[in-house]
Amino acid sequence: MTVQLRTPTPSAQANMTEALRAEASHEPDAVPTGEVKKETQIIAIYGKGGIGKSFTLANLSYMMAQQGKRVLLIGCDPKSDTTSLLFGGRSCPTIIETSSKKKAAGEQVKIGDVCFKRDGVFAMELGGPEVGRGCGGRGIIHGFELLEKLGFHEWGFDYVLLDFLGDVVCGGFGLPIARDMCQKVIVVGSNDLQSLYVANNVCSAVDYFRKLGGNVGVAGMVINKDDGTGEAAAFAAAVGIPVLSAIPANEDIRRKSANYEIIGRPGGQWASVFEELAQQVAEAPPVRPNPLTHDALLGLFKGDVVGRNVVLDPATSEDMCAASVLTKPSLEVVYEGV
Repeated sequence: MTVQLRTPTPSAQANMTEALRAEASHEPDAVPTGEVKKETQIIAIYGKGGIGKSFTLANLSYMMAQQGKRVLLIGCDPKSDTTSLLFGGRSCPTIIETSSKKKAAGEQVKIGDVCFKRDGVFAMELGGPEVGRGCGGRGIIHGFELLEKLGFHEWGFDYVLLDFLGDVVCGGFGLPIARDMCQKVIVVGSNDLQSLYVANNVCSAVDYFRKLGGNVGVAGMVINKDDGTGEAAAFAAAVGIPVLSAIPANEDIRRKSANYEIIGRPGGQWASVFEELAQQVAEAPPVRPNPLTHDALLGLFKGDVVGRNVVLDPATSEDMCAASVLTKPSLEVVYEGV
């Protein structure tokens, strides 16, 4: 088959020229001078496993939703327990698990397969592989790739809260900081060395990527199970970040949390704690922290707590062999007449 290309007639060319001139004659839109439209705040929350990130986020997201905010809560911990408290102990299907099943069946993943709602809060879990069957960090990366296919950057939320495990430092778990996927980071800690060690690691990661040109900063710290001893507050002051909230070590809070009960309800006993936290999370600017050295971190605690009075005693070959080591003399050759 022969395709013939036709040359536009003079009249058609004239019409096209006029159309281009008319389009070019329009002045560009004026630079907006009114109130700046609020964009989505993506906030990554890090902390040691078991420190109370999920408890904090479930109650924070619930309070925000009751205040009229559109909130999306995304669990990025392989334990997939971020949304359990929000849904009264029920676990929702994870993105990783659902994606695998849908792929095997030749079907596409839909929003309704992985995102669920309660009282205005939208929530989902990325999930992760079973023990020994894959890399949790790679699972996080795969999960976010799928979120992008589902239109993550087009969703209209005021806040997207990401729950990340702070103990693990490999690839996917550092994604929000390394790739500027969030505007700011919040660390959850308590008055114990291990949780503050993790918080300091997160601050170190933020500081490292800021040196490389990154923009993510730390908005502050939430002190959970605060017993009033002050180590977490001293840490926050030392690294240069504010304390956004101090949730007390209280038996009522512990019991209700264990029973998957939301305490961040307007008008409730603990409402003021989460109302203040919601305001602080919204307004706290991201700052560049000054992470501590290990010795400086230990210095926040008493010597009898962290064992700073212990002297390092070097081991010997005899110690390693659990026996006396015979020192053999060197072989010396003596030449007669020399």
